[in-house]
Amino acid sequence: MTPQQYVEQKAAASGSSFYYAFLFLPPERRAAITAFYAFCREVDDVVDEVHDPSVAAAKLAWWRREVQQAFAGQPSHPAMQALMPMASTYGITAEHLDQVIQGCEMDLSQTRYLDYAGLQRYCHLVAGVVGEVACNIFGRTQEATVRYAHTLGLALQLTNIIRDVGDDARRGRIYLPIEDLQRFDVKAHELLKRESPWGYSERFQALMRFQAERAHRCYDEALALLPEVDRKAQKPGLMMANIYHDLLREIERGGFQVLHQRISLTPLRKLWIAARTQWRGR
Repeated sequence: MTPQQYVEQKAAASGSSFYYAFLFLPPERRAAITAFYAFCREVDDVVDEVHDPSVAAAKLAWWRREVQQAFAGQPSHPAMQALMPMASTYGITAEHLDQVIQGCEMDLSQTRYLDYAGLQRYCHLVAGVVGEVACNIFGRTQEATVRYAHTLGLALQLTNIIRDVGDDARRGRIYLPIEDLQRFDVKAHELLKRESPWGYSERFQALMRFQAERAHRCYDEALALLPEVDRKAQKPGLMMANIYHDLLREIERGGFQVLHQRISLTPLRKLWIAARTQWRGR
């Protein structure tokens, strides 16, 4: 298996909404974003799949060394071997990759966030930086497009957090800010125990509506920041925005039943949204 085949398999196997947006890119840009996405999946999987925090920390430390070696001309992992030939072309730096690793490291040491500002810092590392690299690969001419990408990354990550409340609770993590839980009188132990899956409380519903409204505002702000001159090149990002925004609306329509299940869109629906965005250009 070649490095490019490896990253293509990694991206396709993930079932991520991002994969459907990549399909519409020219081959060179598709190869670059697929390799970058595979790197992100590799480091994220360390946190999700390795249950011993010390082992996970050691693996992330290995990835940090691998990034340094790769930018010194000696990549050993197929994801880095696929990415490095295109890194300079699309402005991908070692700092970008190190920040993604930093975000994953936060998951090993922090399972709560006191306030929204603290959560935003985490989202910046695991989603905003990813958005910045992606918008460079897609093609941008304006600095405002970077601000759009960071804001869209925040919107996508907030949607993930809403979708994954139950999954995260099973791992002992709560990404909803403590100040928001206190505001709506939702107890952490209720989320961790995923109590009463068929009788979601009004308190929980109000908390989740508040989270959804925040995410909606981020989507609106991101789209307002995107310069018209870069809109055509940034279609893959708009595809992801439309897919995730549709997912958020689906969760809302279902009454935020996220404690006992992981709500998702079908592959056909994701592909349809991506194709519709390609045709309409927004």
